Amino acid sequence: MHRSTLLHLRLPFSFFLLPVFLFACAVSAPALTPFPAVIAFMAWHVFVYPASNGYNSYFDKDEGAIGGLEKPPPVSRELYTTALLFDAMGVALGVLVSWQFALALLVYGLVSKAYSHPQVRLKKYPIVSLLTVGVFQGFFVFISSAQALTGKGWAELMTAQWLIPAALSSLMLIGSYPMTQIYQHEEDARRGDQTISLLLGVRGTFIYTMFVFTIATAGFIGYFRQYFSPFVAIGFVAALSPVLLFFLWWMRQSFASPARADFKNTMRLNLLSAVCLNGFYLVLWAMR
Repeated sequence: MHRSTLLHLRLPFSFFLLPVFLFACAVSAPALTPFPAVIAFMAWHVFVYPASNGYNSYFDKDEGAIGGLEKPPPVSRELYTTALLFDAMGVALGVLVSWQFALALLVYGLVSKAYSHPQVRLKKYPIVSLLTVGVFQGFFVFISSAQALTGKGWAELMTAQWLIPAALSSLMLIGSYPMTQIYQHEEDARRGDQTISLLLGVRGTFIYTMFVFTIATAGFIGYFRQYFSPFVAIGFVAALSPVLLFFLWWMRQSFASPARADFKNTMRLNLLSAVCLNGFYLVLWAMR
């Protein structure tokens, strides 16, 4: 594998996507066993997510910064075949857990291809792309991971105990996803991708994210109070407070100078959010 292919798979970027899986682990903890947890983690974060990154990079052919990669190298046909191979390996791992989980991995891979492929390219439609990412990286990943971790059937997961945290995961992503696009307006416009962040503009993206994030946080607080304890709800707010402080500081800087809505600050927000959420969910998991 060439270095450029490895870079475009963006394996470290999986850390930013880990909170949903760890949330599912924390909720599933009483019924969770180690083997499916390890396999499910590897399937998502070592194979399927990197495959999606590589496939997206192959068709985007970005010249400017992309998530987790400030200076992307030119793509090659090897990246395309590697992405397909990683997808297949992820699905094969899923079979070791259950056919339902393998099917979920396959569906996610197909949706991610529809997101990027030029003949469909959901990415160029602002609302469709926002909902696609929000629903599939949030609700779908949470529910399918919970199924793998607990061995429950799909019907057993269609209860408030599972649907509420799955929906909250999507709401958080629907709020935060436009922030990951805020530095790519010029590149997206050049390709003809009308992303939600490009549609909203720099100021609108910050205001939108703040509004949805507030609703999502209120939902999480209510959920943790109902299904865990008020102490856990307070812990969630405390864990996210550094993210909020950085966000407000960055918003003020970007309102004064839109050039501050750049790649480096976006990655700082992503990293801070991932560290805080991953840490909180790991502690919550350990407490179960």
